[in-house]
Amino acid sequence: MFLKNEEAFEIVREFGSPVYVYSEDILRQRCRELIDAFDGRLSPSFSIKANSNISLLNIIREEGIGADAMSHGEIFVLEHAGFSSDEIFYIGNNVSADELRYCIDRGILVSADSLSQLESLGRINRGGRVALRFNPGIGAGHCEKVVTAGHKTKFGIDPRFCAQAKELLSKYDMKLVGINQHIGSLFLEPAPYVEAAENLLEMVLDNFPGLDFVDFGGGFGVPYRPDEPRLDFGKLREMLFPVLDSFMERYDNKYVHFKCEPGRYLVAECGLLLGTVHAVKENYGEAYVGTDIGFNVLMRPVLYDSYHEVKLLRNSDETRKGAGEKALPATIVGNICESGDILAAKRLLGDARENDIIAVENAGAYGYSMASNYNCRLRPAEVLKTAQGEVKLIRAADTLESLIENF
Repeated sequence: MFLKNEEAFEIVREFGSPVYVYSEDILRQRCRELIDAFDGRLSPSFSIKANSNISLLNIIREEGIGADAMSHGEIFVLEHAGFSSDEIFYIGNNVSADELRYCIDRGILVSADSLSQLESLGRINRGGRVALRFNPGIGAGHCEKVVTAGHKTKFGIDPRFCAQAKELLSKYDMKLVGINQHIGSLFLEPAPYVEAAENLLEMVLDNFPGLDFVDFGGGFGVPYRPDEPRLDFGKLREMLFPVLDSFMERYDNKYVHFKCEPGRYLVAECGLLLGTVHAVKENYGEAYVGTDIGFNVLMRPVLYDSYHEVKLLRNSDETRKGAGEKALPATIVGNICESGDILAAKRLLGDARENDIIAVENAGAYGYSMASNYNCRLRPAEVLKTAQGEVKLIRAADTLESLIENF
């Protein structure tokens, strides 16, 4: 919680409810932590699927961090945030030739996710530069749906097909400049990441001389639960740096550099989601706190069964004299017409009442970027608490008119 109670109520009064609020201080702190964590040996690039707000992207770019894009729309947004073509790495999968051409026309390096995508790229960019995404066979993540490597995932090229990849590179006279991977989203233990990096580097040594870079991917986790430890970067360095040293001793290009994709690590903790309690009820012995934070606003709990810490901010205008704290567990739900619209199950909130505020922590990653207009609900505003303490609007809320503007 980087907001005081009175600040939260003032933001809701001014910008509406629900509303996403971001801290510039925390965002800059996470950027600097990540750069310092690897002593310059790994260059981080932010995957903007986690949060694509242009004001936040401006801050990330100012802190010296590059960007990964997974669609031509993300490239368009990054360009408007001031990123140059050499600061953007395109890592799409299963995309059209038109989207590949969009990257080529802008001089943006493309990573091919499959042999067929490599061939498509070769046909339209003969003689060009390219990177390849491999699946190291090791995955990790907070949910099966976000594990992006291993034996049961759509991503990357199986290392068994290195020879076929080299044949296609030769066929289209393409220059391979980089290799990348991504094992999954939100790991808190270094071991799987280091093991996957070691596997990838051994594959590079056996097959791909002369690379400019190797990208180990991400995604670095943050503790969503109060009892979870932070990712130990000291331990990660201790395990990873000897692997890099061993590789450098044997590799032919001593100027090769290493990259990583921090993803949520930069933005998750800088974001709060504020919503309002509109109903409190009991159904067949179950207590419910009804809010305006439906899964159209925050998708992670219903999609991944994800946990977020939730705080109750009491409305000072309400008279609570004589009302003791109710320590009964309550399920916090939204306003979407589905039984799965559950923000948090069986939490000890205390005495929740109408017009109180619910504050959802660690909402800066995969919050607004996954929001929708389901049930014709309006997506909320986004505001930034600047380093100077000012609160400013950085994206306006939807209006009713915006629901029909494309018809």
